[in-house]
Amino acid sequence: MRRVVITGMGTVNPLGNNVPDTWEGVKAGKCGIAPITHFDTTDFKVKLAGEVKDLDTAAILGAREVKRMDIFTQFACVAAREAMSDAGLDMTAENPDRCGCIVSSGIGGLSTMATEHGKGETKGYKFISPYFIPMTISNMAAGQIAIEYGLKGICESVVTACAGSNNAIGEAFHRIRDGYEDVMVCGGAEGVIMPLAMAGFQSMQALSLSTDVGRASIPFDAERNGFVMGEGAGILVIEELDHALSRKAKIYAEISGYGTNCDAYHITAPNPEGEGGAKCMALAVKDAGLQMTDIDYINAHGTSTGLNDSGETLAIKKAFGDHAYKLMVSSTKSMTGHLLGAAGAVEAIITSLSLKESFVPATINYKVPDPACDLDIVPCQGRHAEIETALSNALGFGGHNASLVLRRYHGA
Repeated sequence: MRRVVITGMGTVNPLGNNVPDTWEGVKAGKCGIAPITHFDTTDFKVKLAGEVKDLDTAAILGAREVKRMDIFTQFACVAAREAMSDAGLDMTAENPDRCGCIVSSGIGGLSTMATEHGKGETKGYKFISPYFIPMTISNMAAGQIAIEYGLKGICESVVTACAGSNNAIGEAFHRIRDGYEDVMVCGGAEGVIMPLAMAGFQSMQALSLSTDVGRASIPFDAERNGFVMGEGAGILVIEELDHALSRKAKIYAEISGYGTNCDAYHITAPNPEGEGGAKCMALAVKDAGLQMTDIDYINAHGTSTGLNDSGETLAIKKAFGDHAYKLMVSSTKSMTGHLLGAAGAVEAIITSLSLKESFVPATINYKVPDPACDLDIVPCQGRHAEIETALSNALGFGGHNASLVLRRYHGA
């Protein structure tokens, strides 16, 4: 099988507007969660979110282009520019038909939809923007990136809620491994810290109502009471190993396995027995040609909701048996909040750097142990550790599960 490596990474998220700042924040155990500034929360019980801060997308992408993009697409395009620059990929030297793009968004352009609907209701529907549809549809982040870089291979958007960007990366990985493309730009983007989305999640009682930034996103803690909404994007450039070596690209990590399945249980709740998640992790490890005992670290989905964290812990125990208690299992959503369809991509970037730099991120702000979440969650303080192989989990509404196996790159 063809080997696949990560050669470029880009992100905007609550910890930073690029990869170096994000990684420094992770190592420092920084919390990117703060009071919401995007809208007036007077009539909302939810007061906190993980907002992207001090990002001038117009200065990066151009004012004209930004007016034609929903915020999720803007985030994706900014992250893609960093990733492509980081990869040093010269598209004039590439066969564009062998380069593709798969970028997920869980919700897409809901902000634009709400704005244009309000305009139609108040001013009349003849005033709806001609860019309304292309700004709203979830595939447009992938489409805009493909247009900018001339990527003429497969171009898709995976919509599997919070599992989306893991599915995007995993499907892109298989496309290269199976010989369809040599280079893929992949990941996810989300931008729904706005009244309609927040009201919807609040009505579901899915969001934390805490006003204390240190006790809001607290995965695996007994006092967890809901997730904290985040926003941003994570984009990776991945390519076939020989292709990367031929152009002397730097390599962050190797993607070696991908598993995906469905709980087929409930529209929002994970199966409390953890069956689907356990099987998904086992599928990813098998796809990598490894044993379960080869895994050293898991970047957990770890949303800070009651059902997810206990269910994921149980799934890890079922998948790994006794080895579960030898694993390090942390959730970086304690720092970023939950970026929905962008979460897995940002976490794949963090996991890649964890492997490269031998540093396991903490689950910050952990205080109260939960007997149902009794694994080594790397509480409060990150840890220097030699890790060779890591698993990154993503689970989504609808029962979607997606796991990636990432390995430290040692050479051809």
